[in-house]
Amino acid sequence: MTDAQMNGFDTLQVHAGTEPDPATGARQVPIYQTTAYVFKDADHAARLFNLEEVGYIYSRLTNPTVGALANRICALEGGAGAVCTSSGHAAQIMALYPLMMPGCNIVASTRLYGGTYTQFTQVFKRFGWSCTFVDFDDTAAVEAAIDDNTRAIFCESIANPGGYITDLDAIAAIADKAGLPLVVDNTSASPYLCQPIAHGATLVVHSTTKYLTGNGTVTGGAIVDSGKFDWSASGKFPSLSEPEPAYHGINFHGALGAMAFTFHSIAIGLRDLGMTMNPQAAHYTLMGIETLSLRMQKHTTNAQKVAEWLEGHDKVERVTYAGLTSSPYHDRGKRICPRGTGGLFTVTLAGGYDACVGLVNNLKLFSHVANLGDTRSLIIHSASTTHRQLSDEQRAAAGAASNVVRLSIGIEDADDIIADLKQALAAV
Repeated sequence: MTDAQMNGFDTLQVHAGTEPDPATGARQVPIYQTTAYVFKDADHAARLFNLEEVGYIYSRLTNPTVGALANRICALEGGAGAVCTSSGHAAQIMALYPLMMPGCNIVASTRLYGGTYTQFTQVFKRFGWSCTFVDFDDTAAVEAAIDDNTRAIFCESIANPGGYITDLDAIAAIADKAGLPLVVDNTSASPYLCQPIAHGATLVVHSTTKYLTGNGTVTGGAIVDSGKFDWSASGKFPSLSEPEPAYHGINFHGALGAMAFTFHSIAIGLRDLGMTMNPQAAHYTLMGIETLSLRMQKHTTNAQKVAEWLEGHDKVERVTYAGLTSSPYHDRGKRICPRGTGGLFTVTLAGGYDACVGLVNNLKLFSHVANLGDTRSLIIHSASTTHRQLSDEQRAAAGAASNVVRLSIGIEDADDIIADLKQALAAV
């Protein structure tokens, strides 16, 4: 069967993008631990470098193990092409690189992972880029923030840390009206819970480190292109729509159509930025994805049970889980994430900062780490760690105030997770 003939998510997560190794018959994707690949002859090498033939040149650009992972993630997201990178942060820069020039800006949600906020405010300056942050629940404000120099709109499907659900359909409509690509970080949802391309996204980025790998072993990132955006329509994306001097004058969109962005990301992005995923990391992530749907179902059912229990605790002021009927994002969650609203949410404690520190220090089953999406239940106090570099106002807007802890609910027995929280809260 080809990928196009596979309809079920569970089938795609095991089979998409791969086949038995043609040389050995190996059923699992081998780790191709090689730097370079032998060309058949001089003409073959020239065709590869001219993008006239698809193949392998050098592992900074392409590798069979990494390529298999990219193909599988692409199939799960319903995209046209995909590229894997060394981390989720690398994926974000790589996704924007073909779109931006000095003086350009993006419009981004205020509800973002703290490291993304820092990347967009500090690293962007070194490229001559800028970012305008807007509450994406205020669609009029999103429209008003767009100007002639805006080149993309950026948000998270399920925002980290609060588990807020973005109305992707509404934001995509704004992006379409403005002739701009919508870039969606789908890390917290995974393609099992949300497929942003189906809601109008142009590009989807992932930190594959999280739910896609699922076991806390390797870092990685991915970019999936919908293949639906017309890069030539507005003249705003010359690196894709005009002769590109960085690659002997090729017009990527004119020559490659729906695959323009993907090939640009390989031929120029990976070549020049070098944000390459290593084949062992790809191998671990491929194995993790084989159980993605099973894990996400367990993460979600556990999170629902734990959130409901926490909401009734007298030391808890608020739980932000969109699966709760009390959440303002409950109905939106059913529309954007029909299989469930994930395993990530925040808890506001009545005792403030000190109570948060006490909870973190007294938990036994939970791991106190700067990660999410592991099979293990994880906790972190975002205000003093991942969002420490933000001001108090910025942390509050992001859902990471000083009296808030972030929980990433694992796949353990839900009663054991609750028991650990119960004893830790009693000690606060």
